[in-house]
Amino acid sequence: MDRRPTWAPEDVDVERPSIARVYDYYLGGSHNFAVDRAFADRVLRLMPGTTTAAQANRAFLRRAVRHLCEIGIRQFIDLGSGIPTAGNVHEVAHSVDPTTKVVYVDIDPVAYAHSRAILADDPHTTVIRADLRQPAEVLADPQLREQIDFDRPVGVLLVSVLHFVSNEERPADIVAGYASATAPGSHLVISHASVEGTTEASSEALDLYKRSSANVVTRTAKEVAGLVSGLSLVDPGVVQLTQWRPESPDETTSWEEIPVLAAVARRE
Repeated sequence: MDRRPTWAPEDVDVERPSIARVYDYYLGGSHNFAVDRAFADRVLRLMPGTTTAAQANRAFLRRAVRHLCEIGIRQFIDLGSGIPTAGNVHEVAHSVDPTTKVVYVDIDPVAYAHSRAILADDPHTTVIRADLRQPAEVLADPQLREQIDFDRPVGVLLVSVLHFVSNEERPADIVAGYASATAPGSHLVISHASVEGTTEASSEALDLYKRSSANVVTRTAKEVAGLVSGLSLVDPGVVQLTQWRPESPDETTSWEEIPVLAAVARRE
């Protein structure tokens, strides 16, 4: 077992894999424990493209945030934000306008602890520990309300998180809970594990997640579109992750390597 580092709260479980810490490992980060690395390595043996998919997901996040900044959005709520790594939301947004407000939201104690330490000196960025599945509680948080003006458009980011929400937890209602609180001109950004390109190996990898801190529910493009019902999809709609406004024509389109969908939707 890893020694508990000084930054880790007592409620950090260092014996069970955490999806936030595993994702950090995929991205080449150092905020993870031996149990997370062992879990990730088992997934990578089944799906060697997982690291590529994680990096592509982060690239999509950057593209989407830049797009929203270009159309004038200056405040973001990043739900299930994970452990801060290079190219995170506030870095991208602040490269356009250093006064852009960003609120990171995560229930994972490691993600929360790291975010607080890294963002302590940034007056335009806040982190709260909350469960994204409870929109009313998240949106009522006083720290979030201090940063976000709901009379102005906001970018709500649900990147690589809704596939951890079961059908019984009604993900479309969760999305609607956030969308309905925002002003016209607000946008929701989603990336989501897909059933496209599912193989026997990827099915085994998904089974591994059932033994970690969260299960994975894959959904079709139609189902992902249904999550933003009532909003207007931004071109090119619900597409394979790397095909949402790619920066290079050389971006891989392999479903087997990157079985992830992406979409951005606008509240009219």
